[in-house]
Amino acid sequence: MQNLAPRSLPRIAALLILFVSLSALSIPAHAALFGDDEARKAILELRVVVEAQKQELQKLQELYKRMDAIEATQHGRLELVNQMEQLQQENAKLRGQLETLTFQLSETQRRQKDLFIDLETRIAKLEPQNVSIDGKEERVEQKETVAYETAYGLFKNGDFKGALNALTNFVKAYPTSAYAPNAQYWLGNSHYALSDFKQAIASQQQLLKTYPDSPKAAAAMLNIASSQLQLNDKKAARATLEALLKTYPKAPEAVSAKERLGSLK
Repeated sequence: MQNLAPRSLPRIAALLILFVSLSALSIPAHAALFGDDEARKAILELRVVVEAQKQELQKLQELYKRMDAIEATQHGRLELVNQMEQLQQENAKLRGQLETLTFQLSETQRRQKDLFIDLETRIAKLEPQNVSIDGKEERVEQKETVAYETAYGLFKNGDFKGALNALTNFVKAYPTSAYAPNAQYWLGNSHYALSDFKQAIASQQQLLKTYPDSPKAAAAMLNIASSQLQLNDKKAARATLEALLKTYPKAPEAVSAKERLGSLK
């Protein structure tokens, strides 16, 4: 019995109980061989044995039910463990993908930020800006400022021919610019520095005609008078200086105009 498979025990027990039951049924047929009391006693004993076997069988059946339940539970746990392992693997994979996407997003945001800053810088160069010209706030385009400062820089550095060309081009390109009166004034001074006094006079007269309210108007008249004196036209120089004092009596150039008028007497 010990070498038999556990699953076969209930069947063997059932067969034993059946055999004992059949034996019990056959006893009345032979009851004549024994006394009535002995027959009854034997039947009762057999019945007790059968009942005990039934109870043992029920216990075995309950035991195997419990074993089946345990096996099912263990199987379920094994499946659950497998599923958990799969989920952990998938989670690790997703975590890796998330880290990759997070890095890519960070890089994209950094590039977008750099592009945005670059774009803002470019737009700022194209948009008009507020600048102070002769103490007055003016709004000009960035390219105007660059062109004027480049031309004026040439004049300050003594490159009068280069300044002459650059200032001439500026006045033609930006005749309505807030820098235009100053550009016209330094254009006349460039001619003066190159000893082209007639052209210096013409350039400053153009300033007075086109930009009569320019802060550089009095200085332009003083430059005209200087050019006229270089041409030895004292009469014209006197007339220019007197006109300067009359038109711009409070201008700083008026002081120089009085001094020069005194030297012409």
